[in-house]
Amino acid sequence: MKKIILAIIILTATNSFAQDQLIELTFEDCQNSSVFEQIKNYTKLSKYTAADGSVLKLGDTLVIGIPSGSVTSTTAVGGGYIVGGAKAKSRTKSSFTTIIMGKPAGFGSIMNAMAGEAPENANANMQGEIVVISEMTVSHKGSRKKPLALTILLGESNGRAFGIYKYLSVTDFEKSVLAGEIKSLNAPLTREEAIAKLKESKDLLDLGLLTQPEYEKLKQELTPIIMKK
Repeated sequence: MKKIILAIIILTATNSFAQDQLIELTFEDCQNSSVFEQIKNYTKLSKYTAADGSVLKLGDTLVIGIPSGSVTSTTAVGGGYIVGGAKAKSRTKSSFTTIIMGKPAGFGSIMNAMAGEAPENANANMQGEIVVISEMTVSHKGSRKKPLALTILLGESNGRAFGIYKYLSVTDFEKSVLAGEIKSLNAPLTREEAIAKLKESKDLLDLGLLTQPEYEKLKQELTPIIMKK
């Protein structure tokens, strides 16, 4: 009972730091000390421009990518190696490292922390899910003198909950993008994607499924991306 009361107090205290006024930030702002030192933890955003040029807004859709981590669980059922005189079986599953179930400071996460357990990472079955940005907040990666990380609260596009959880959370958007675990639908093409698209358009041109003017226009658009180092 004391643990539950303490968890409620922590939740209340955490929420008291949140900023009601929505602001706009860029990745560069989050790395600029003259900007991020003025921002409080859990400040809410209405718009964020990522390092790759993606523009994120509340209500936008994202795609969950490929899990970059794994978790190993051990059970006392079936065959396997011996642990303490009893048979145990170890099993490893893919999981996300930057996407967790629920809210980062939600009741479930706090109770897990009090029990000495880490937040529950999203399983591989979330791969390819289309999700909606419900909330965006930034917090310092340590003290007030540290850069900011963007946390995104994700809801299902159809309004339903993720099993027993109402939300998913991306704990650090930029790290998640680099790991390939999350992607914005309006993210600019990478150099590799631009090359692949240009090759595909050339094939379509050769097949007579694309006109020469259409090909030249697309080539003009993709060339700056391909030539960018």
